[in-house]
Amino acid sequence: MSTLFHFPEATHGYQQSEVELHRDLGAAVLKMDPQPRPSFTPELLADIEAFQREVAQRVRQQQAQGRTPDIRYMVLASNLDGIYNFGGDLARFLSLIRAGDREGLLDYALACVRAGHRFSVGMDLPLTSLSLVEGRAQGGGLEAALSCNVVIAEKGTQMGFPEVLFNLFPGMGAYSYLSRRIAPSLAERMILSGRLYEAEELYEMGVVDVLAEPGQGRETLAEYITEADKHSSVHGLLRRIHSSHNRVPFEELRDITELWVDSALGLGERELRTMERLVRAQDRRNGQELSQAR
Repeated sequence: MSTLFHFPEATHGYQQSEVELHRDLGAAVLKMDPQPRPSFTPELLADIEAFQREVAQRVRQQQAQGRTPDIRYMVLASNLDGIYNFGGDLARFLSLIRAGDREGLLDYALACVRAGHRFSVGMDLPLTSLSLVEGRAQGGGLEAALSCNVVIAEKGTQMGFPEVLFNLFPGMGAYSYLSRRIAPSLAERMILSGRLYEAEELYEMGVVDVLAEPGQGRETLAEYITEADKHSSVHGLLRRIHSSHNRVPFEELRDITELWVDSALGLGERELRTMERLVRAQDRRNGQELSQAR
């Protein structure tokens, strides 16, 4: 799984991600590589939007030509060693909250929500979205993984929602996506705990769909797709049933996000200082991961 490509019709220059096409699997993979910290920067969000748009355009063109689309799977992965994504851009949050900029905060949050929603509905095309979690996923990083139809995670990988530590909640899809996978009471317990869960525990809970051995995430992804293709009719029917009866409406996500924005703007200085400490911790962890990669 190493063939880099851009769609022939692409006009977007990917700044904080890499895109791969694996024709033998029918999979387009976006590998996140955000800077300066592993969060959803505006540049990464622009990359994700372009990736989704270009995949959808390619599939629709091939359908219009009477051809079988060569992309059936969209994969959201990471290019960072040991890190999937730490979620919201906390430094940006701090700046917008202190400025009382509700519009700016809502615009950012809705960009995250739209990206997740498009993965969750497969662009309303015969596309299955998968998240490949090979490193720690926190907050919005876990929300993004959960927005995908299938979550594949390596054993030992840690995931969770730290927002309660600064008196906030994950407001860009966590409750909506979790409560479609597990009981709402269990989803609330997970969100309120603020703790990190290992992939094995989340698999037993029903949050993670497929477990991979450490370092074997890519191989497990390929195996899952190969096996799913053998039963493509059943998978396709289940996808249609899910879309009809278990779909997360965008309006639901938007309403919750507006509550999140108003809650964020009401945070006190104590909570904001906690957020600042988390930014520094993310910077230290990211620096450690980058030095180890070199």
